[in-house]
Amino acid sequence: MRQRITIVGTGSQDGRLLTLLAVDALAAAGAVIADAELETLACEFATGEVVPVAGASLAQRTRAVRDALKRHQQVVRLIAGDPVWDGVLAQELQALQALGQLNVIPGVSSTTVAATYAGVSLTGQQIREVRVVDAADPSTVWSMAPRETLVVKGAGGATPRALAALRAAGNPPSTPFRVVRNAGSVQQCTITGELADFESIVDVKLLGPDSTVFLGEPVRSAVEWFEQLPLLGWRVLMPRTKDALGELTQALELDGAVTTHVPTLSVEAPRTPQQIERAVTGLVEGRFGWVVFTCANAFTAVWDKCREYGLDARVFAGTRVAAVGEDTVAALAARGMFAELVHPHTTQGLLDGFPVAEEGDEVMSRVLIPRAEIATETLAAGLAALGWETEEVTVFRTVRSAPPAASTREAIKTGRFDAVVFTSSATVRNLIGLAGKPHASTVVACIGPSTARTAEEHGLRVDVVASTPTHAALAEALVDFALARREAEASPAQPAAVRTPVSAPKATPNGRRKVK
Repeated sequence: MRQRITIVGTGSQDGRLLTLLAVDALAAAGAVIADAELETLACEFATGEVVPVAGASLAQRTRAVRDALKRHQQVVRLIAGDPVWDGVLAQELQALQALGQLNVIPGVSSTTVAATYAGVSLTGQQIREVRVVDAADPSTVWSMAPRETLVVKGAGGATPRALAALRAAGNPPSTPFRVVRNAGSVQQCTITGELADFESIVDVKLLGPDSTVFLGEPVRSAVEWFEQLPLLGWRVLMPRTKDALGELTQALELDGAVTTHVPTLSVEAPRTPQQIERAVTGLVEGRFGWVVFTCANAFTAVWDKCREYGLDARVFAGTRVAAVGEDTVAALAARGMFAELVHPHTTQGLLDGFPVAEEGDEVMSRVLIPRAEIATETLAAGLAALGWETEEVTVFRTVRSAPPAASTREAIKTGRFDAVVFTSSATVRNLIGLAGKPHASTVVACIGPSTARTAEEHGLRVDVVASTPTHAALAEALVDFALARREAEASPAQPAAVRTPVSAPKATPNGRRKVK
């Protein structure tokens, strides 16, 4: 394999906008030479060694790449921001070109990010030119062409001087502008107006170096899509079991929430492996007519044991599969499998549709039930009533996690979380046991009636219950609650019971965000 150096720009948003190509490159690299502030990000995606270069010169960074190439065939040079817009791509390429084959993966530029989250199209039918300038650059030409969008970076303290230069250059007072600060974060705020009114609308003292000003006709058609997200500014606490809330997290973050995971349960291997080993052997030998997975963790435990033995999905050939829960079905599908019998919510629902066992076939009337160390016997009893012979095996166990950090416990108790989402009764009990009760101002959302009852039994007021016990329905229910609250707050006769999230962004009567 040829030695290859891949330059990767992280773009803005602290790596949250890494491209798929960038993620693949990080995963494939034997070493990642990363700007110092990117060490944590690199460790998240890289499988090889990570070498931070703190305060290093170009020569030192190049030497680090050269040393890594002595140990590895593929090396990534991870650069903060966008090396194209930041003007460092050419010098990095020149320094590295003699070391091996070069690839470059672009990052999403901060200009593109700011325009996107401000809802601004930089070009249009009549506007084909975009000019990006530095507010503090004394050589900037401030006169705008008729068909031009001007992007002013690094506003901050240079804004008054830039404004004076814009006016002195003869630009029309009616030129529309849009300021965006903290683009793409929950602290984002945008302000729109015309050049003549800039100082009366915008407090320039509060504009930081990350603020961007857009001027030109495309600004008039901008849409504040990001700031209308229903959960923008909400801090949502997510008590979880190990690796179980990916879908829910994604759904909440797409609606603007900032999520904080607090492990309350850890999924661990059973104390003795003999049962799960016997179960896998039975699947290989075809000793079961059915296998019933009541949760994704049960399937994952069996699948991991199969992979440990070098087996794949063919081990289930000849065995019919039943599953409870959409998460379980998704886990099966991710491994190229499907269940012949499914109920999306409950074990009892699965039993209602389960066939009666046929007499005379001992093998085909045997059902394997992989389960947790502590589980009810409802399923086994129900199958026995239908004539099935069941074999229950413990394939995983759940244990209470360590308490969260003191700062997280303090945030829970003092109401710095706007909402908490409970996905099981166990997460309710364990969160309270580990960190105490959430503050009374915190919205409590539960995945179903059973979880809600447990929360109420522990003295919590339940605000939101999902219509069906799924992560998608829980996210949707919280969004509906947030939208109803927003509508109530906008109404002149606001009910006294409606509470405002602690960190939710506020809007002026005309819908514009205030720069605070």
